[in-house]
Amino acid sequence: MEQRTVGRSGLRVSRLGLATHTWGRETDADDAAAQLLAFAEAGGTLVDASPAYGDGAAQRILGDLVREIGREELVLSVHSGRTPMRSDPAAGPAPAPLRWAVDASRRTMMRQLDESLTMLGTDHLDLWNVAAWDPHTPLEEIAGTLEYAVRTGRVRYAGASGYDGWQLATLAAAAPMTAAYTPYSLLARGPEHEFVPAAQHHGIGVIATAPLFGGILTGKYRDGVPADSRGADEATAAEITAGLDDRAVRVVDAVVTAADGLGTSPLAVAMAWVRDQPGIASLLVGARDIGQLTGVLNAETLELPRAIAAALGDVSARTE
Repeated sequence: MEQRTVGRSGLRVSRLGLATHTWGRETDADDAAAQLLAFAEAGGTLVDASPAYGDGAAQRILGDLVREIGREELVLSVHSGRTPMRSDPAAGPAPAPLRWAVDASRRTMMRQLDESLTMLGTDHLDLWNVAAWDPHTPLEEIAGTLEYAVRTGRVRYAGASGYDGWQLATLAAAAPMTAAYTPYSLLARGPEHEFVPAAQHHGIGVIATAPLFGGILTGKYRDGVPADSRGADEATAAEITAGLDDRAVRVVDAVVTAADGLGTSPLAVAMAWVRDQPGIASLLVGARDIGQLTGVLNAETLELPRAIAAALGDVSARTE
């Protein structure tokens, strides 16, 4: 798998990153191990984690796997700055996923960094990201926390996720920023207007999340909602349904047509389009099982012809 430089830094990552947000909830430890091994064997290096994924289970699973297979070739990227909220006693005895609140204070960020290092069995993170914009913590405090973590060797590079373009530019003016995460796809092109230009101006590499727009760009919702899909899950059904508007139908039809013409999958076309946009260092994809990840890895090799990429860009551009 091709390795790319992240922004104007020396950090190099695989152009496809492995997300672990399903681990410990939809993906058990055995399947997670199969995913990480397959990803590494394909040349993948960027692995994304957070204390919030699976309410902490994903990071524990990743730590066990890192100790087992080693981390020499892995680029570990962790997001800190969200804390679990107190559960509501009125909700009843049934366990429910935790709700997470933004807290990018130095106290919380450094505590979570130390916990992640311990859990992952390593003395440093390759990339440490503030997980969300925190209007209650002074920007100087957040910037100082990132700078201190890099200076003390516990972190090699700093990044951010969940930021708007102006927020990213503001933080980048106060701290050494290397990477920034944002949702970006043929159906979510907002980052092109402010976020990506801000990142490029400050030498920050963009890591695109949700490149398949919740699976809609794979074409699997064209004829209804499959029983085993996110659209059939009560927790995510509304989100998927909201994304199935007239524009989405046009874009998905164009992606499917391109895939048919190239003899590949809509998934491959949608991923390749995002991956090769200006400023993109990597795109992040998660999978519920090894079968899904195998399909992603097989699709990763597609090189999209420029004419087709341009046509998809035209079809997906918003006119309003």
